Amino acid sequence: MLAYPRGPMHTDIREYIARLLANGYVAHVLTVAGFLLAFFLVARLMSQKKAPANTFAWLLVILLVPYVGVPLFLLIGGRKLRRLAERKSQLLPLLPGGLVGPRSSEGGAVAHTVTAAGGYPPVSGNHIEFLTTPEDEFRALVRHIREAKTHIHITTFILGRDETGREIVRLLAERAKEGVKVRLLLDSLGCLFARWGFLSPLTRAGGEVGRFMPVLPFSSRGSANLRNHRKMAIFDHTTAIIGGRNLAREYMGPRPYRKRWRDLGTRIEGPAAALLNEVFIADWCFTTRQSPQVLHAEIPAGVAHPVGESVLQVVASGPDVRGDPLYEGIVAMIQEAEQSIWIVTPYFIPDDVLLRSLIVKARAGRQVTLIVPAHSNHPVTDFARHHYTRELRQAGARVLHYMGGMLHGKAMVIDDRAALVGSANFDLRSLFVNFEIGVFVHTPSDIAVLRGWMDDLQVRCRPATPRKRRILGSLLEDLSRLLAPLL
Repeated sequence: MLAYPRGPMHTDIREYIARLLANGYVAHVLTVAGFLLAFFLVARLMSQKKAPANTFAWLLVILLVPYVGVPLFLLIGGRKLRRLAERKSQLLPLLPGGLVGPRSSEGGAVAHTVTAAGGYPPVSGNHIEFLTTPEDEFRALVRHIREAKTHIHITTFILGRDETGREIVRLLAERAKEGVKVRLLLDSLGCLFARWGFLSPLTRAGGEVGRFMPVLPFSSRGSANLRNHRKMAIFDHTTAIIGGRNLAREYMGPRPYRKRWRDLGTRIEGPAAALLNEVFIADWCFTTRQSPQVLHAEIPAGVAHPVGESVLQVVASGPDVRGDPLYEGIVAMIQEAEQSIWIVTPYFIPDDVLLRSLIVKARAGRQVTLIVPAHSNHPVTDFARHHYTRELRQAGARVLHYMGGMLHGKAMVIDDRAALVGSANFDLRSLFVNFEIGVFVHTPSDIAVLRGWMDDLQVRCRPATPRKRRILGSLLEDLSRLLAPLL
């Protein structure tokens, strides 16, 4: 035993600490504490509903390099925020009343699965339009900003400091100065370089800006890994634009741009837009700590009246939802397919359930078509996808490489009778970590239009060909597959 020394206080304490260090007691205590912390983190990891590949990757990092893995998991390893899910679920009782139009029984097993997993039920009385070019979406966004009478609510993952971003900020500031209530919600990581000075024209005009889950300083309200990947713009609570496009030059603009990505946007009017507005309100109130009752009081009664014939089902997915309605809806779509499955995505890193379901359908004779960019903006994900696309091809599926640059659109269609559009990629991050937004489409005429867009993509595609596996390439592929769930 080391007796605590007596004598002059400061000198004795320094000597006591020096003796502890010399005898290795502090290092021993830190080692034991680190082991116990790693043990409890592994127990927590195993209790979470992560994809098996994600769980395995975290286990390797925590157990093999604990001094890196433990703090990294504490920083970015969380997937669900129980308190946030409980808080946001309190908004749901407000929806079935006069705010939203009639529910629909259309959609079959897919719609039932999504609702049972925590998504909103399908609602009828909507109008939907697919914005297939970046110029079309930019013009639609600008038009609705200029025509909004009372409210503009926008969420984006990236706000570019370029001509597109500057024009959007300028227009929002102009409308805020005219008395329109403008709220702009930015993901703090995706919009890391959109400084307050860049946004000052909007805030000086009376607009409000929120930054979702700041990365610095670290927030105690959730993991820095949980990013808001939703892209939504809602006008006067009745019209919404969603999809894959951020507010930056690479995604949209008034004029063609050679390096612009191919993407897909969706304009929605009707009750489904009111539900998308509810998702925005929940995100905004979580970020700013404002009361949702205050924002709901701004919505006039009966605002979401029917305007069309489309049946749509809004699905918010992420740490704020108790279940995984988007993921389970995709699984249900694959399992319900009787003729064909079409998937368009920039990144293809499915979990074992999705991959095996697609393989079984391909072997059963269903037409399974996957369209991905020949080269995406993330080379690691390109290496990681080779294993999955190779297995699909071997099962009889078609894998097409889009040759017209970066393809960033996200869409899925089965049998020309159910479709999905929104912000989510077909990868583990979008399906299990990010805050995402999706809309299931249950109207055949709308789905036919979406299939037409996919047919246009085919014109600029080339079938994926088998790659000769070399040692270095195989190592990179395997390493990418291991790291992909953490990215």
